[in-house]
Amino acid sequence: MKRLFFFLFAATLICVNINASDEVKIDKKNCTVTKNGKTYPLYGKVKIVDCFEDIKVKIVDCFEDVDIKVVDCFEDSCGKVKVVDCFEDVKIKIVDCFEDVKVKLVDHFEGVPN
Repeated sequence: MKRLFFFLFAATLICVNINASDEVKIDKKNCTVTKNGKTYPLYGKVKIVDCFEDIKVKIVDCFEDVDIKVVDCFEDSCGKVKVVDCFEDVKIKIVDCFEDVKVKLVDHFEGVPN
């Protein structure tokens, strides 16, 4: 019984340390998000995937981290995104919970809200 308790306690500590390393930081000045030590832009070419994503994104109507405008060209400023199938800058997975970044889809005034 003691061994089982020790094993469960050790497994809990390992899981807590793994989740602590998944810290996500959003840099509003440079319009980037940092996850696991890697920095990804919040603009540019984006590929939507089901697995092996760089960041997880939740689409919301309010309290967003960044306003996103989907464009066909000139995706070179904060909040402008072009959806592509190859040669992407970042791979995202659209989720309903446990997101890294919350985005709001807009037609005007894209970027990081104040």
